[in-house]
Amino acid sequence: MRSIDKDLKAVQEARVLMEDAAQAKKTLALFEQHQLDRITEQMLRGIRPRLEALVRQSVQETGRGGEADELRLCRMLAEGMEKSLAGMKCVGVLEQDEKNGLLEIGVPMGVIAAAVPSISPVAAVLCAAVAAVKAGNAVVFAPHPAAAGVTAQTAAVLAQSAEEAGLPKGALACAETAAREGALAMFRHPHAALILNMGRCSLLEEAAATGKPVLYGGIAPGPAFIEKTADLEKAAADIVASRSFNNGMGPGGEQYVVADRQIAEAATAQLKRQGAYFMTAEEQKQLTNLLGLHPHCAAGADKAYIGKSACWLAAKAGFTVPEGTRVLVSQQAYITDYNPYANGLLCPVMAFYIEEDWTHACEKCIELLVNGSKGNTLTIHSRDPEVIRQFALKKPVGRVLINTPAVMGAAGVTTRLFPTVILGSVSAGQGITADNISPMNLIYRRKAAFGMRGFSSNQ
Repeated sequence: MRSIDKDLKAVQEARVLMEDAAQAKKTLALFEQHQLDRITEQMLRGIRPRLEALVRQSVQETGRGGEADELRLCRMLAEGMEKSLAGMKCVGVLEQDEKNGLLEIGVPMGVIAAAVPSISPVAAVLCAAVAAVKAGNAVVFAPHPAAAGVTAQTAAVLAQSAEEAGLPKGALACAETAAREGALAMFRHPHAALILNMGRCSLLEEAAATGKPVLYGGIAPGPAFIEKTADLEKAAADIVASRSFNNGMGPGGEQYVVADRQIAEAATAQLKRQGAYFMTAEEQKQLTNLLGLHPHCAAGADKAYIGKSACWLAAKAGFTVPEGTRVLVSQQAYITDYNPYANGLLCPVMAFYIEEDWTHACEKCIELLVNGSKGNTLTIHSRDPEVIRQFALKKPVGRVLINTPAVMGAAGVTTRLFPTVILGSVSAGQGITADNISPMNLIYRRKAAFGMRGFSSNQ
């Protein structure tokens, strides 16, 4: 009975918030870019001094990740967005081609229904709210039950700063009641113009069934290839730092490492120096049992172990690792449908493969991208331009990162990609873009065309 009551409350709350957002959008539609810029600047200024408390609340509420890494990520994203958004034009005339009589006009999508994950909810809400408002949209958040409190609090902090700068009340809101039925009510609401799913896989099918455009920012991990010409010391440092960041919860992180046989032994040694621990067969079995990664089971890891450290996982599984161990590694030969490491693991665990050369590694990475990575991110460490080019051309993936830590590269911290944790992928049913979701993904482009040639019925 309590569950039914909660669902009903969540649905009613969702309807009210969507109606309020639709009313606010009518006012917001009149705003020019400079007004939206002022609001987003105030949002970023307003949340910075609150980030430490919000991140602490997030880690305590969800029991996942580490405060230091979460806080560092949020601060880097806020700084990166401030720089990337400066001068970005999203609404009004974007381009004018007088010679051909064409105008391109940016138009907000309207009301965005956004589903927030329990993984890094502060960063997710920050990225989505700022992008939505910059593009002139209203946005309503549906929190994950495991992160309902901090999601609502983060949205409230941003809304307060935004409203003080002129954002209409109701244009940025979050449901207080976290329930699946509430999120679906938002998706299905007549005023929802766009669905933004930031990693809630369980809601993808229902989102697609609405017939509305869906942006999916998945948190699936990906493969990393260490090619024979790579700077092995840097590659190992990048991979271990990235995979251990926030206890393995970074989007696009390196869950699979494929090494060229010619340098595999040296690469293994470098990974060990950086804090990677290669497990014995018995230890792998112990970890598999702990995480619930049983053969013939495609459910993925037990959610209780998401975002836990490598040392914590090893101790819980019943084996000892050296102090300072950052990543647990399982060396494997094949990829199978029932491989216990095939599904995304949001903890600092990696599978390690060795291939004869880059062409075989290329095929292995494609298998991994199709199997467990949802076409999200691929990383290559190489100094051979042709190998890099071939990987970029052939892989079914949203983004290819070169000689950089995957988590930081994908999020736009160490690359020039748009800074965000909302990463699109290319797999069928995973959304309509492979981009890093920015304000430009939250508008549509209207064309205005002047008559340039005469026409008669005799032509």
